[in-house]
Amino acid sequence: MNRIRKGDQVIVITGADKGKKGEVVRVAGDKVVVQNINIIKRHTKANPQAGQAGGIVEREAPIHISNVMLFNTGSGKGERVGFKVLEDGRKVRVFRSSGEAIDA
Repeated sequence: MNRIRKGDQVIVITGADKGKKGEVVRVAGDKVVVQNINIIKRHTKANPQAGQAGGIVEREAPIHISNVMLFNTGSGKGERVGFKVLEDGRKVRVFRSSGEAIDA
């Protein structure tokens, strides 16, 4: 079970985009892609068969998962994530500071 999942609100804690918040679009191993964060420009060759136009394309680059923290809307800042097993056997993510369960 991952600490950060697709759809989570995260805050960047290091790098050029430090302090920015966004939603996780994709998780791939130890990297995450966050919406409108870490924008890069890439020269792309046109591919008429796939319907892709050529030129300079802006897109989000992956960020290492250690450089983002889950954003707690209650406290208004990034917080660490832990796990807790409930009495019915389900495993849920919780904020370490308060112990409250994270809505999934």
